Amino acid sequence: MATLIKKGDQVQVQSGKARGKTGKVLAVRPKDNRIVVEGANSKQRHTKPRKQGEKGQIVTVERSVALASVMLVCSSCGKTTRIGRGRDEKGRVTRVCKKCGKSGI
Repeated sequence: MATLIKKGDQVQVQSGKARGKTGKVLAVRPKDNRIVVEGANSKQRHTKPRKQGEKGQIVTVERSVALASVMLVCSSCGKTTRIGRGRDEKGRVTRVCKKCGKSGI
């Protein structure tokens, strides 16, 4: 299944523990229907020292969220919206905001 959300898009989480948080998409996993959103579903991971003189530390890592639980934030109107497909002046297929009708979001 092809996703209409791409890396670098601004999205808002609609359900789950991170509901209401907005962030940039860091990675898209279309086979798993999951995406990684900056600032949403972050966990702390403890790492051991692996080399001589290195210290152990606590690292914050963003985990993936379900693709169905996020909505794209339109860059022109600033609202969460569903995504449609349309054609531009040159006949290429582009993404279209369902609320404001602008293409190229």
